Amino acid sequence: MVPTFGEKIAGKPYTARYGAYVVIPRPEDNRLVLVQAPNGAYFLPGGEIEKGEDHRMAIDREMLEEVGFEVTIGEYFGEAVEYFYSRHRNTWYEHPGYFYEVTRFVKVAEPTETTNVIEWHTPAEALSLLKRGSHRWAVSQWLAKQAQG
Repeated sequence: MVPTFGEKIAGKPYTARYGAYVVIPRPEDNRLVLVQAPNGAYFLPGGEIEKGEDHRMAIDREMLEEVGFEVTIGEYFGEAVEYFYSRHRNTWYEHPGYFYEVTRFVKVAEPTETTNVIEWHTPAEALSLLKRGSHRWAVSQWLAKQAQG
């Protein structure tokens, strides 16, 4: 069963928007990186999978755009679907997201997207700040893995 978040409202013209996202922990203090968009909303790093990209290609591109990192992908947490309306784009979205853990990262450049703010937060803070239920679900999956040792 794929976890689903938000409400799919009958009669709305949903547009599919596929995304790939990552949970990036900083080992020395167990904090997670979050991206704060210009509207103040917090998200996990990642984003839309563009035409011709697979999950890995989208993650590699998004990491350079958003945080300036090269990453090593670890565990795949799974797919979660989010239904939402974007006021910014005036569009209803059905947004399947594919979520991964990052096991290693290296900052290789400044982010090419300069309108976001990059912040490190405790997992509890991340769960409180993240806008999307699917992103909170991914952090919960990561926390469950940490609890297993």
